[in-house]
Amino acid sequence: LDPPFAKIHGGPIQWGWITPGKVQTSVSCLVCLGLARLLGLGRHLLLDGDQADMVSRVLIIGGYGNFGAYIARRLAEDKSIQVIIGGRSADKARSFANSLTSAKHKATWRQFDYRTGLPETLAEITPEIVIHTSGPFQNQTYDVARQCIAAGCHYIDLSDARDYVAGIGDLNQEASEQGVLVLSGASSVPCLSAAIIDHYLMSFETLESVEYGIATAQHTNRGLATTSAVLSYAGKPFTTLQDDRTKTVYGWQDVHRRTLRDVGRRWFGNCDVPDLELFTKRYPDLKSLNFYAGLEVPVVHLGLWLMSWLTRLHLLPSLEKLAPLLLRISRLFDPFGSDVSAFFMHLTGRSSSGTFISRNFDLVAHAGEGPYIPCAPAIIMARKLARGTCTDKGARPCIGFVDLQTYLSELEDLDITWSQDPIA
Repeated sequence: LDPPFAKIHGGPIQWGWITPGKVQTSVSCLVCLGLARLLGLGRHLLLDGDQADMVSRVLIIGGYGNFGAYIARRLAEDKSIQVIIGGRSADKARSFANSLTSAKHKATWRQFDYRTGLPETLAEITPEIVIHTSGPFQNQTYDVARQCIAAGCHYIDLSDARDYVAGIGDLNQEASEQGVLVLSGASSVPCLSAAIIDHYLMSFETLESVEYGIATAQHTNRGLATTSAVLSYAGKPFTTLQDDRTKTVYGWQDVHRRTLRDVGRRWFGNCDVPDLELFTKRYPDLKSLNFYAGLEVPVVHLGLWLMSWLTRLHLLPSLEKLAPLLLRISRLFDPFGSDVSAFFMHLTGRSSSGTFISRNFDLVAHAGEGPYIPCAPAIIMARKLARGTCTDKGARPCIGFVDLQTYLSELEDLDITWSQDPIA
C-alpha cells in the first residue's frame, strides 16, 4: 500500500492514499503556496486530484439575503474564488451554501452576528476578501471595515448611505498601512452613476447638469433593510446642488412624473445618496445635481410622500421604525404592479464651441432583475482582487474602479437592456 498523505482542501487535513507521482505534485503545490504567500497572492491552496488552484476565500456577510445570494452565485462560478456564506442563521447559511452545487470550489458557511462576532470569525476562516451586504448602512459605524483591516483582508460594501460612503476615507491610513483595499458604495450609486458620467465626460467642455434616478418595480423581493434605508431620510432635509447653489431639499418630496423607455409614466421624489456629496468635488463644473427615486404603484409612492410630511413637520422623528409595518402594507399592492424597473441619467453642458449639448443613458430591467444591478460592482471588484488585477490599497468610495463597459458586461446575461447616446 502507498503511504498516507495530507490532502489540503480549504479545511481540516484529510488522510488518503497517493502514488509517488502525486507526492511530487503535492510538494510542488506546497512550494507554489509558499511563493504565493511571499508575493501576497493568496493564503489558500485547493487541490483537486492532480490540479491545484490558488484561491481567494470571499466571506459574504448576509450571504443568503437578496443581494448577498446573487453575489455568492456569481462569484461561486469563478475558479479563483471560494465563497463563504455568513449570517446569523445557521440553517439559512448552511442551506444556501449547499445549494451552490455548480460552484468551482465547494461553498462553505459560518454562523455569526457581524455586530458582535466578526473578529473571531475572521481569525478562524482567514478570508482574503469580505463583502458586507447587511444594511441599512445609514446608522452603521465603520466597525466591520476596521475589523477587516485589522485582520488583513480587503473590504467591500454595498452602502448607499451618503455620510457612510463619503466618510470612508477616514480609514485610508489604516488600510494603506495594512496593505488592503477598503471600498464603500459598491452599488448603483455612486459606482454606476460615476461610470456613466466618466464615460460621457469627454463629450463636454463643461458638464453643467446631471439629473438621474431609479424607478423601482413593485414585484421585487423587497427586504426590511432596503425598506428601512428608504424610510430613513423620508421628510428629512439634505443638501444638493441646484443652479450653482447649495439648496436644502427634503426626502421623497418635490414629487413629479417622468416618462421612461419601456416603462411609461412613473412618480419620482428626492432621494439622499452619496453622489450628492461626492460628485460636486469630482466634477467641479457642475451647477446642478439631482437624484430621484420612484415607487411603481402611484398609491404607494404618493402615500410615502404624504407620510414624509409627518417627519418634515416634526410630528414623527423618523419613519424608519415603521419599516416592518409599511413593508407588509406595500405587498398588498403587488397585484397593481409589475417586475419592470429602470435607471435613467440626463447630462447637459457645453461643447468646446460653447454649444449646448446633452447626453442620455438608461437601463430597463425586466423579470424582477433590477436588484441585481447594484450587485455588479462588488462582483467585479472581488474578481479583480482575487485575480490580482487590482493592487490598489487604502480606503475610498467605489468610484473610478469600474468603467461603464465593464459594468454593462456584468449585466449581459440578465433580462436588462440599455440605451445610450454616442459619446461624440
